[in-house]
Formats: sequence, C-alpha cells, structure tokens
Amino acid sequence: MSEFGETIESKNENLLLNRLLKEGFMKNIKHVLVAGGGAAGMVAAVSAARMGARVTIAERNPRVGKKILATGNGRCNYTNINTSSDYYYGGNPEFTRGALSIFSAGDAIRFFEKLGIEPKVEEQGKVFPMSEQASSVLDVLLYELNKLGVNIICNALVKKITKENDCFFVEIENKDIIKADRVIIATGGKAMPSSGSDGNGYELAAGLGHRITDIFPALVQIMLEGSFFKRIEGVKIKGTAEVISGNRSVVRDSGDILFANYGVSGPPILQISRRAGELLRNGNEAFLKIVMMDKHETEVLKLIEKRFMRDRNKPVDFSFVGLINKRLIPVILSEAGINDVKRPVSEVSLNERKSIARVLTDWRFKIRGTKSWPSAQVTVGGVDTGEIDPNTMESRLVKGLYFAGEIIDVDGYCGGFNLQWSWSSGYVSGFNAATRTD
Repeated sequence: MSEFGETIESKNENLLLNRLLKEGFMKNIKHVLVAGGGAAGMVAAVSAARMGARVTIAERNPRVGKKILATGNGRCNYTNINTSSDYYYGGNPEFTRGALSIFSAGDAIRFFEKLGIEPKVEEQGKVFPMSEQASSVLDVLLYELNKLGVNIICNALVKKITKENDCFFVEIENKDIIKADRVIIATGGKAMPSSGSDGNGYELAAGLGHRITDIFPALVQIMLEGSFFKRIEGVKIKGTAEVISGNRSVVRDSGDILFANYGVSGPPILQISRRAGELLRNGNEAFLKIVMMDKHETEVLKLIEKRFMRDRNKPVDFSFVGLINKRLIPVILSEAGINDVKRPVSEVSLNERKSIARVLTDWRFKIRGTKSWPSAQVTVGGVDTGEIDPNTMESRLVKGLYFAGEIIDVDGYCGGFNLQWSWSSGYVSGFNAATRTD
C-alpha cells in the first residue's frame, strides 16, 4: 500500500486471473475501439489492453494527447489529492462517485508512478510531475500504449457509429469502416477546439440515441462592462472575486486576478466562471465583486486617512503609491468619483475617502459574458449521466457502448479535478469494455 492508498491494480489482477481461469477469456479476445486519443481515451486504451483486449484508438489529430500538453500551463496538474464528488458539477455530481471510488486520485498517482511519473504535491492538493513537464505524462502514456500493442490511427475522424447485432461499425472519414466488439467514446467536449474537441462526439452519442444536455464553456475568462480595461491590461493583483446575482452571493474564490482588455482572468476567475455563465444563460443579471483589500471598509478608510495625514499637500494619486499598483490608481480614483487626481489630499472630502475605501473593498462590475470555446478549459454539459452506468461507464441504452472523459455531463473545479475525471472514467470504461460479458 502506498502513501496515497491501496492501488487498484492488485484488485484487478486477482479479478482478471479468476475470469481467465473460469471463462477461457483469452480464447475470445475482444476488439475495443476507442474514439478519441486524449487523456480519457489513452487511459481507457491502456486499461482495456491490460485486461487482454485488442485495442484501437481512432484520433482525429495528427497525434494523440494534444490537450494534455496545454494543461497546468505546460506543467500538467494531473490530479488532486483532495478529489471527491464534492469537486464536480453536472446534472448529477454524485454520478462521479462510482468511477472515483474505483480509480481514485491515489490510484492515479500510483498508476503514473509505475509509468515513471514522480508526483509533486503542491498547494491545495495539486499534483504535478516532478519534471514539471506535461510532455512527460504524454510520453509515458505513449510508451505504455506501444508496449501493450495498442493500434493508434491518427488523422482518423470518427464520423458515425452504428451497431448491428453484437457488432459495432465505426465509420472513419476517408478511411475504411472498422468493426469492433466494444466502443468507447472519449472524444472530449467543445472546449479548446484547437486540440480537436469540436463537439463531434455529441453527434456520435446522439446518433446512438443518447440525450445531450445544454453545453457551455467553463474554466474560462469573464468579460466585464467598462471602458478602462485597456488601460490596466496585464495588471495582476491578489484578491477575492465573487459572483453576485439578485443581491445574493453565488460563488467566490481568492487568488491572483489578472486584468485584461475584455475584463478579468486568473485562477479564481476561472473557478467562478461556470456559475457566471450559468446565470447569464438562464437570463439572470450577474455582477462581479472584486475585493482588493480584505479588510472592513472602515479599516481601509482609517488607513487612507492615516496616509493622507502624512503629507496634506501630496497629490491624491501619488498618495496611493506603495499601496496600490500604480496603473490601477487613476482608474480606482475615477471609479470613486475623483476626476482631478492631482488635487492635494487635504481637499479630498470624507465622502470621497469613503468612496475610495468602498472601491478597494467592493469593486463591482456588470458581467457581460464569458470568453468562448477557444479560451475555455472544460465543457459544461454533455451526455446525460442518467443514461450511463456510473460503476462501469457503459451506456444504459446501447450494450457494449461506453463513455469516458469530458463528453459526459461532468465538469470539475480547476486544480487537477478534470484530468482525474478523465483518468477515472477512462480506466473504468476500458476495464469493463474488455471484461464484461453480460
């Protein structure tokens, strides 16, 4: 047993041995076709091949794993030691409990350790490769796929999947139709279409009778109303971001907030963007509250007055140098209703000082939207989880059809949770596609 918990491999080895002895499994090797060679698809292929299946990956890009290289700013935050169903959204977040209990964060860490990835746990439970290279994760997965004899077909866009009797027929664009005993759809969602995820998998699932829930981008930047954002583009602060709707706090998160020409970005913004997008799609107004100074407004007012008392003739803008990023000072003063920023502080009224303190502790913006698919890290929505067995990832509608990863109506928090869902659902789908006989 490792420090991250019991690994799943030991359980599966005994299960596999029993099945081989009891059923003569090796005499009837299944062909498993995995549509999509991303994170979920590759682990599904590894899992199925380890269970003795003949496996083919059909990947639309010239190479597999393209999106993995972009995760964690190129460092690949590949899981989080705090993973549980509490960190997931979707029509039924509890759906995640099955796969996550079968292949946990600890199992993922051990899985990749055996492939060569030394884990490094950072703040908030985020786990990165010791090499700090996303390419390391892709490299070891490719090595394992090749070692297991998985057939990888690139530039192979799956156009249609049909089933006749017990066989699936997978139509590849400009290529032959592939016959398979089991199919795993792991084509991703619509986020980051440059990686190959353009929603094609939803059409495949719908063609087989599955319902696709409403989809929209998440873990994405937020666009705000305001004419001054170009002036402060690139400014980064540590603060708290909060979505407000109907005078009610909806969600909040803290960390580095980055101003951009359209609004804001940064980890806390990505974290709360899902709820902002959801409110707007439902026709509700949404506002962003930024807390630059995590103090009560009266405390900030006292701090301002203390600074003003040091030199009553100092220009009001210069009086904030050393307290606020210099590029933000004129914008914040303007937001507080002070247009003549060169006035001496002795001429700033109590109400004006209060207004400055209010902006520093409760700066409000109207949210006009979120950035679109090219900027998003994950997709909200997907194949209805009510139509998938949570413990096997098999379709409840089509026997032998499985799903894995982002195509399912599951999306997680920022911080390694979405990749963990890919590993968990991929592993479970691959294992069951290779071994289930009922």
